[in-house]
Amino acid sequence: MSDAGTPPHAARPADLLVRGARLVATVDDDRRELAGGWVAITDGAVSGVGPPGSEPEAVDLLDATDCLVTPGLVNTHHHLYQNLTRALPPATGQKLFDWLTTLYPIWALLDEEAAHVSAWVGMAELALGGCTTTSDHLYVHPDGGGDLIAAEVAAAVDLGVRFHATRGSMSLSRKDGGLPPDSVVQEPDEILADSERLVGRFHDVDPLAMVRVALAPCSPFSVTQQLMVDTAELAERLDVRLHTHIAEDLDEDDFCLERFGCRPIEYLEQVGWGSDRTWVAHCVQPNEAEVERLGAWGTGVAHCPSSNMVLGVGIAPVTGFLAAGVPVGLGCDGSASADSASLWTEARNAMLLAKLRGGADAFDARRALELATRGGADCLGRRGEIGQLSVGAAGDLVVWGLDGPAHAGALADPVEALLRCGPNAARHTVVAGRVVVRDGRLTHPGLDEQLAAHRAVATRWQSTLLG
Repeated sequence: MSDAGTPPHAARPADLLVRGARLVATVDDDRRELAGGWVAITDGAVSGVGPPGSEPEAVDLLDATDCLVTPGLVNTHHHLYQNLTRALPPATGQKLFDWLTTLYPIWALLDEEAAHVSAWVGMAELALGGCTTTSDHLYVHPDGGGDLIAAEVAAAVDLGVRFHATRGSMSLSRKDGGLPPDSVVQEPDEILADSERLVGRFHDVDPLAMVRVALAPCSPFSVTQQLMVDTAELAERLDVRLHTHIAEDLDEDDFCLERFGCRPIEYLEQVGWGSDRTWVAHCVQPNEAEVERLGAWGTGVAHCPSSNMVLGVGIAPVTGFLAAGVPVGLGCDGSASADSASLWTEARNAMLLAKLRGGADAFDARRALELATRGGADCLGRRGEIGQLSVGAAGDLVVWGLDGPAHAGALADPVEALLRCGPNAARHTVVAGRVVVRDGRLTHPGLDEQLAAHRAVATRWQSTLLG
């Protein structure tokens, strides 16, 4: 074994070697940080990590001189289709419920073309910002829209990004006491049947899987109580994860108290979701007892700091979650509320909001990096598979440049420099050993074509609202 705990090199060269880093922050179980370190990837998995002077032979090389190398970032909550309605004036400056009701009618236009191009462009943006694994919560399935999840998966496969699709749903329309209009809700039997179909078609249980599927009824105010119960039972039978929005806004508290006679976290338990199979989005408003309950269940939280700020819903108790043993990852949320798909931005905002809530010493860059990597892996049920640089884990990493005016003078601590000195984009992004972003540019040649298609769809959509 080498000093870094890496097995001796096999005769076969590695597929890719990233070498010469100012620092490799492995975020592994021992939180090793290797000055001048290197990472080797073979057959899509990390095959070695070590200090300078012990590098293996490799087929392809990435120079990380004056750079920080970290695990690939993990996005645990997103609505990719919403990048078609970015910064749309009628929806800006609104509270959550008003914002949703303004945009539901335009989202009812979603079809396979729109789902594919929004996913492709959104995942490209994420990859350029160092994200190697993203989930997506697609809960709008208009009648006649086609196979929207399949369209998203096709985009992920084309780009080479690791993808966790979640089959979202809405079944409680406005006429039945919910928030969404009839145009974007479905019958429960249709939702459950399609959920099972998608798991059978796309869910891969391999530790290095590129595509997995979870089940994701949207929220307490858009699905029935029975659908939540039935979905939990289906997820148990299929052995897949569960995802939903919960405790996002004080209006949601009022809704749950009026409709179910309890607060959102208690409602989650009543419908059978209080388990380590579940991760929830936002969770801004739980009280201390509810935080402890989430920790006891092992239920994860996708913290979405930028979206929470844009919508003015509050500051999630992240340090309290971590103290209670709650797995916490980061999420960009929908572009129509956050308007930016940058896990770097989410990590920085998570750090700053935790300091704002708990004091200057409440959080630092290393804790924020853990949320963006290991914490995201825990939320997605992939501890040890993604979110760390250790032998056998997925070969997903980011090379971050620490040069130029933005980092002048930031010499002492590359990890703190990453989140304190930006804005920052990835120099190189690697997924499963494949270079997806090289020198700050996508390696896929289709970006311009996809942007043109995206603009055409967005123009058509927005004209229905703006005239």
